[in-house]
Amino acid sequence: MTGLQVLQPGPLSLLQDGGRAAWQHLGVSPAGPLDLPAAAWANRLLGNPWGTPLLEVALGGLRVRSQVDTWVAVCGADMPITLDGQPRPNWSRFALRAGQSLSLGFARHGQRGYLAVVGGFTAPLQLGSVATQQREGLGGLQGDGRALQVGDCLPCAPAQLPGVASVPLRYVPDYQQLPLLRTITGGDALSFSEDQRQSFFAQHWRLSPQSNRMGARLCGAPLLAPVLPAQRQWSQGVSSGAIQVPGDGQPIILMADRQSMGGYPVLGWLHPLDLGRLAQVPAHHEVAFTAISLSDAQTQLLEFYRFFRG
Repeated sequence: MTGLQVLQPGPLSLLQDGGRAAWQHLGVSPAGPLDLPAAAWANRLLGNPWGTPLLEVALGGLRVRSQVDTWVAVCGADMPITLDGQPRPNWSRFALRAGQSLSLGFARHGQRGYLAVVGGFTAPLQLGSVATQQREGLGGLQGDGRALQVGDCLPCAPAQLPGVASVPLRYVPDYQQLPLLRTITGGDALSFSEDQRQSFFAQHWRLSPQSNRMGARLCGAPLLAPVLPAQRQWSQGVSSGAIQVPGDGQPIILMADRQSMGGYPVLGWLHPLDLGRLAQVPAHHEVAFTAISLSDAQTQLLEFYRFFRG
């Protein structure tokens, strides 16, 4: 087996692909990359099809040595990238030769970087996907849901590309700015008072350090969660981006490793393309929200999928 040998795995490096969304009816979360746009760009830079397996690197601290001549792309958080000690640009692709060491330092801004290789990394499929889901013990290099460890080898094939390329600057997020996240109100929104709905949009929320790949927990002036009508007082199916409001009034935004059912009141949904921006926010930093119509969000999402999936 040849590929990229792991010298340092970093705090949490996980193999991901497009996810296993077809199993949610049995309670299996979809998993997949938290920052979908960054992952999509990394694969596109290399000419890989949508959902090709890549590595999600949380916080940084990754170092690998290549055993093959290939090309890689790195997108996402502002991590110092070096190849045999020489800097390489983020949101770009570059050659990686056998014997060279690639390092992703700790993030200066943002939280997660995505390392892709031409043709993707290979691993056994679990329920049709290699996406790592630690809680359920699914996916990853060994199919058991574990994170990358020292000594692992990320299998990949030799490849050549014609030259370097980068993502146009207008598509590269600025992770130093306060993120203004687009939100589609709905679900149980009408069960909240008008004042409570306005309070959600009017304030800046802080990201709790208890946030993880399952959900982003917000801290702020608590919302008054409504008492739901009898016909809604049971769990229902939930999707990524759902904004749940539990009894303590501190919203939870469901992420890639979410559960498939939930009973908390749902205020609305985060725009699918803004989930990635939320995933790049450090603990204790602020986020803000703005309303967007369902039709506008659908149009933007369709444009995204047309560009990246064809």
